[in-house]
Amino acid sequence: MDDMQQSAVDLGDPTRLVFDYMRRAGDVIDRLPPGPVRIVHVGGAAMTLPRYVHATRPRSSQIVLEPSIEVIERVRSEAPLPPRSGIKVRPVDGKAGICGVRDGFADMVILDAFDGGRTPDELTTAAFVEDVRRVLAPSGVLVANLVDRAPFARVRDFVAVARDLGDVVVGVEPATLKGRRPGNLVIACGAVPEAPFGSPSPMEYRIFTGRAVADSFGGGARH
Repeated sequence: MDDMQQSAVDLGDPTRLVFDYMRRAGDVIDRLPPGPVRIVHVGGAAMTLPRYVHATRPRSSQIVLEPSIEVIERVRSEAPLPPRSGIKVRPVDGKAGICGVRDGFADMVILDAFDGGRTPDELTTAAFVEDVRRVLAPSGVLVANLVDRAPFARVRDFVAVARDLGDVVVGVEPATLKGRRPGNLVIACGAVPEAPFGSPSPMEYRIFTGRAVADSFGGGARH
């Protein structure tokens, strides 16, 4: 979609996360307390991460906000969700959809939404982050995937508003960090678990925590 690889799903093994940034999001999911979790996905596409949660944490409750009816219907016909998965797909955009989620529902909100190859501006504002704060449980975490390039103006702006959720950790692909190309930056905000992105991936993600977030991305991180 939008001339970009949008989703990759292994129907035989939903725990296989092909895209590296999704593996990083999966690392954060894995570090939540054991047992079922409640997650809101802002952006669904082929439902890769909802399937991962269903496979690794049975009986979890998940809400997917996916505005594209075409995408939803294509998933239903070509890669249907498992029966009784606990995944509820709502055909609504992230800004409107987050307003319909009850206070304190989510252990995690995952922002992975794109329009024209980039995250819509309305989903990176202070107003949207405030809605996420309302939806998150006190120990909840926001995980956001943003595509950016050096000097990372969009990520800097997002970190500036997301830091009010609590701690901030940023993971960056090395080639993107060095300014060679645009790429995925994964930002975890809130009650971030220890070592949220796990062991380094094959791409050797650079991980920024604490003062390094403020120094490199202009935001703050509380410790």
